[in-house]
Amino acid sequence: MPRFRLPRIAAAFVFSLLLAALLAALAGCGSSSSPGTSADPAGVTPASAPLYAGAVVRPTGTLKTDATVAATTLTHQPDSFARLVGVLQIPGSPPLDYSHDVAPWLGANAGIFLTTLSSTPSGTDQLEQLLTQLLQGGSSPTSAWPFGTTTGVQGAIVLDTSDLAKARSFINTEAQHAGAHAASYRGVAYEATSGGDAFGIVDRFAVLGSVTGLHSVIDTELGGSSLAHSASYSKLLASAPSGALAHIYSNPSVAGSGRASGGASGGGTQGLDSLLGLLGGTHTLDVSLVPSTISIALDLDSLASPTTTGSGGLLASASGAEGAQALSELPGESWLAAGLGNLGVTLAGDVRALHSVASLVTSLGGSGASGASAESSAPGGFDIRGLLEGILTPLTALSSSGTQTQHDFLSWMNSAGIFASGSTIVNLRAGIVIDSKNPSLSRAAIAKLGAVLSKTGGSVTPISIPGTDAAISARVNGLPVELDIANGRSASGQTKFVIGLGEASVQDALHPSSTLSSAASSSVAATTAGVGARPSLTVDFPTLLSLLEGVGLSEDPSISKVLPYLRSLTTLAGAGTNLGGGIERFRLVAGLQQTG
Repeated sequence: MPRFRLPRIAAAFVFSLLLAALLAALAGCGSSSSPGTSADPAGVTPASAPLYAGAVVRPTGTLKTDATVAATTLTHQPDSFARLVGVLQIPGSPPLDYSHDVAPWLGANAGIFLTTLSSTPSGTDQLEQLLTQLLQGGSSPTSAWPFGTTTGVQGAIVLDTSDLAKARSFINTEAQHAGAHAASYRGVAYEATSGGDAFGIVDRFAVLGSVTGLHSVIDTELGGSSLAHSASYSKLLASAPSGALAHIYSNPSVAGSGRASGGASGGGTQGLDSLLGLLGGTHTLDVSLVPSTISIALDLDSLASPTTTGSGGLLASASGAEGAQALSELPGESWLAAGLGNLGVTLAGDVRALHSVASLVTSLGGSGASGASAESSAPGGFDIRGLLEGILTPLTALSSSGTQTQHDFLSWMNSAGIFASGSTIVNLRAGIVIDSKNPSLSRAAIAKLGAVLSKTGGSVTPISIPGTDAAISARVNGLPVELDIANGRSASGQTKFVIGLGEASVQDALHPSSTLSSAASSSVAATTAGVGARPSLTVDFPTLLSLLEGVGLSEDPSISKVLPYLRSLTTLAGAGTNLGGGIERFRLVAGLQQTG
């Protein structure tokens, strides 16, 4: 089963890596000339912004070298910045040239923020469409400008300036192309369009976004509460890693965020916000990018709000000792391994979030709003969207709401591990392994899960697997293979509930010939992650790509356009640690292929 879950896991994390790497490219390819004194855009960003991304866009020294090498290795583009300048392209404006139009006035730092998430699904789709176009290497996009009344997105891009006069000239030129008219707010002049776009200079910042977004920058500059001085932001930034080039901050507890009450599963938004919700749940999250010439590291720091209750997402379940222990018990030859703690508490929210993340993964096919091409099948007959939804079918059944589900399924779940091993489709073994706290309940859950799957259109057959006390074979819609689901005891006597890709996978899960606790790959992963904790996630990308190609999925539109980026990666390692003060860190390190 995880054979098809793997692209979802990898794509979700890699999307974060690529998003951060785009910021790295923007920074790494800028001019090395001195921008003079620098100002932080977070200082004029309202404290109420639920989503903010900031970057050093004129780095020097080692940071510039690391950013340039990492961006070039990942994107295979000698001048990645040429596409990133499209972020600033206003509807109606001709293509921008960075050296001529932007470099003469751009300062050291840049930021972008949204003032609301839950009420603007079309707007977040536009942001994702913009990122997707940039990832795919197309020309500077002209139709993905995210702000204004057309999309409903409120927010702004805030750019530090090194030459205010030249920045003002750029703003005026862009406003003229957009057909903007003169306007003012609280004594500050700016340009605005009938569609709700706004452009202006606020203090020493060039601001491009929605009228509401620009107004909020003016309000903040004139004494309003700024993000830079908010308690959660300040606390997380104080613990941020050194050498960070860019970061993404998400605060679901502020007004206007869809995750404050329902988490990522609340259904208000999809895509990027759901990915952040999947990772951080209802916790405040800051994701820092630290590039080097051999890897790209993401430090995902989460902070629980004292006024907000809810889960910490996958980071909370993967960061703890339980997740690391679950990974250590998986088969030693696994090239994919992930450990999660306390699954009985986190599974319901995680599964609901994964349905939204599946939409983000398939959107990478570049189909635009319709999603048509992302849903097309690969030549081998496999379909990414169908596979992802098929994988989620038994997990959805295990985590559905209701008192009966809580008793029958969630009550006995402890930690869980996900693994895949084997280098070809012939010898592929994969499974989800859930530790049971109540052997009798997990045994009874086999038949009960089978009954639920049958009601949803699946085909279920009782089977016998040596060493298990209950087992079924299930075929669910969307999956071209049958899943064997069994309850049995491991060599240590621990009862485990296994959803596996055939009987061999179940046997490997219960009685592996070796485990990752002593495998060399785990030691390498621990060293790579380097945060003083055992790893709870490892992925070997060359093996993953080999298997995708073996079943024809490499030609699926949802996969094919990100393959160049995946081929630039060697491994992904993840491990968590407690930083103190309520901050949990999960570090992801993606190794970069070395040339020469």
